[in-house]
Amino acid sequence: MEWRKKWARSWDEVRYCSDACRRRGLRPVDHDLEAAIERLLDARARGATICPSEAARVVGGDDWQPLMEPTRAAARRLCADGRVVITQRGRPVDPSTAKGPIRIGRP
Repeated sequence: MEWRKKWARSWDEVRYCSDACRRRGLRPVDHDLEAAIERLLDARARGATICPSEAARVVGGDDWQPLMEPTRAAARRLCADGRVVITQRGRPVDPSTAKGPIRIGRP
């Protein structure tokens, strides 16, 4: 989620990027995806990255494809907390505007 002019006065209080996000909130699977990302990164060498599909497969098993966007969202939340960095072609990118393949690593 990135800064927006309409939120200038209350940026520190903004918790959701949209009304849909506010209504839905975080589901148990969202917490599971965050935990899976962190576990996978903890198991890797320092500087290594993971593909979001790896976390989706850990949580979703054979039915992992529908979890790809929730996994990317989990990575964005972790990035906003400073716990991970999202990269494309080896360079850090703004997670709210990244399109295409991404990798998740430690900052």
